Amino acid sequence: MLRSTFLGAVGVLACCTTTLAHVALENGQAPVGSQYKAVLQVLHGCNGSATTTIRVRIPDGIVAVRPMPKAGWKLDVVTGKYEKPHSLGHAQVNEGVTEVAWSGGNLPDTFYDEFVFMAAVAGDLQEGQTIYFPVVQQCERGVHRWIDIPTGPVAAGAHGEGAQPAPGLRLLPRR
Repeated sequence: MLRSTFLGAVGVLACCTTTLAHVALENGQAPVGSQYKAVLQVLHGCNGSATTTIRVRIPDGIVAVRPMPKAGWKLDVVTGKYEKPHSLGHAQVNEGVTEVAWSGGNLPDTFYDEFVFMAAVAGDLQEGQTIYFPVVQQCERGVHRWIDIPTGPVAAGAHGEGAQPAPGLRLLPRR
């Protein structure tokens, strides 16, 4: 009994340590055709160095993106054409925000913060798939590229594979 309790605790710690090792989405799932509040949690800097920029590439099918400004940080957006038109309610959208960057701030390595944007999950996306938000975290000294995306099917996990996994969003059935 004591051994299984200990092994269970070790498993929980291993899970949590992996979760704390990267930039993550607070909520890693959303229904197709829904509004989604993306909260990117930045849990550490770069080997002791403060974070100064967070840049996220918006995956195809995440549309109508509206980022939240942060006091002390400059907000930039890049817009462009989508890979294909997507349905948003009864309309088709062909272009919009494809990248969001918060820069010029200072997030010490010993603190964590959240970077937020609202968006819509296009109604024509495939439920059950996971889409990924590649993030580049620049620091005073160094950079983390949370861009590793699986090349094959993904089980229940919501993060990319590799040393620096991209945050992932699992698409649920419509409500």
